[in-house]
Amino acid sequence: MSVAATVVTVLAAAMSGFSGYSLLSRAPWVVQAMTEYRVPQGWWTRLGAAKAAGAAGLLLGLFVPVIGAVAAVALVLYFTGAVITVIRARSYAHIPFPLLYAAPVIGALVLTA
Repeated sequence: MSVAATVVTVLAAAMSGFSGYSLLSRAPWVVQAMTEYRVPQGWWTRLGAAKAAGAAGLLLGLFVPVIGAVAAVALVLYFTGAVITVIRARSYAHIPFPLLYAAPVIGALVLTA
């Protein structure tokens, strides 16, 4: 694995892990957004755990590439769903946020393929 792939993968894991932690810890800016997007509160813990698991999978992928690839694909699907959720809530100004988190994940997937 190249240095660039490793750096991008660690960045993607850090960003996804931070995003998962922010949701699991109920950070005020996350709670406000999730409420605005009308995401049921009962889903928040599972969604945060999914992001955290994806982050862990990306890091594990540094040693077992297939796990990293599966985690990256799952996170891309997650953030695609986040974009759709933001669009459905008509919060068009917020569309860049899930894309910002998805970008390094996509980069890690491309660089490690």
